[in-house]
Amino acid sequence: MSDLTPHDSHGNAPERLGYSPVADVPHAPRMADTDPKAARRAERQVAAMFMLSMLLTIAFVVGYMTIDKTSIIYIPVFGDVGTSTFVLGLTLGAAIFLIGAGAIQWAKKLMPDVEVVQDRHDLSSPASADQEALANYERGKSESGFARFKLIRRTLIGSLALFPIALLIPLRDLWTAPAGSPSPADLLSVTLWHDGLRIVTDPSLMPIKPEDLPIGGLVSAIPEDLEEVQELEGNMNARTKAAIILVRLDPSDIRAQQGDGWDYQGIVAFSKICTHVGCPTALYEQRTHHLLCPCHQSTFDLADAGNVVFGPAARRMPQLPIGVDEEGFLVARSDFAEPVGPSFWERG
Repeated sequence: MSDLTPHDSHGNAPERLGYSPVADVPHAPRMADTDPKAARRAERQVAAMFMLSMLLTIAFVVGYMTIDKTSIIYIPVFGDVGTSTFVLGLTLGAAIFLIGAGAIQWAKKLMPDVEVVQDRHDLSSPASADQEALANYERGKSESGFARFKLIRRTLIGSLALFPIALLIPLRDLWTAPAGSPSPADLLSVTLWHDGLRIVTDPSLMPIKPEDLPIGGLVSAIPEDLEEVQELEGNMNARTKAAIILVRLDPSDIRAQQGDGWDYQGIVAFSKICTHVGCPTALYEQRTHHLLCPCHQSTFDLADAGNVVFGPAARRMPQLPIGVDEEGFLVARSDFAEPVGPSFWERG
């Protein structure tokens, strides 16, 4: 424990201010300071916490590998929760807590318990400060008992060595596919869009005519049949891949597209999902025709085939070819020509 002896603004010592410095307070030794059995008992308590942390880390890994992700368990107050979520959260949280609690118990019961008073001095350090700091470090290392309490040292090292496994194992969920299942490249290369599918507003599901969109206007849109597919699949995967934005430019401002004639009267359609890490984009600057991702500021030029002009994104925004149907509503002419979403290692 370290404390600084206070002085008033005139430099008066504590005695002149009416109270005594900390050093005058009698020091009461702890049981572990005077009783070897108490010290040994405290050592076992700390080691037990580290050992239990190790077991909980192992339980986390076992639970992650074996518990059915669809399993449900009832927890009072919280109601029905996923068994895997409950077990993994409980074991990982307890493992972290026990490492911290063990370290606190070690410091409170076994490390030196003395008060240190340090008078204030000038901000500039004396020449001997480095040597003094080094000596204090060596003293602290010695007094911490790290070398003396072998059981604590070994269990602490064991718990810290095992704990990172709990952080690495979930990386397996980045991609796990049964044999014969589509790869990420295959999944992201196909969306709901196809020739003739109407484009509707998100979320009002209203079909869109070219005259509904003024120059500089932007509309978030989805495929007409998205709601049916979502209900059938029971997830949001189709929406994530098919979400687009429609922007109307002056046709003379369009410098390049990802295919011949992919706009309709200056209206262009691009994936809404940033190619950096998949954030939704909708911040459009009419004067520059730039689309900004709010997460990491990747910027795309919609007048130049959606190419990247700034930020960490590694590739352009995929463009959707569009036209109109017999009733004059905007429709897709095909699917995207390249995978949507973030860049990934399997993209050729």
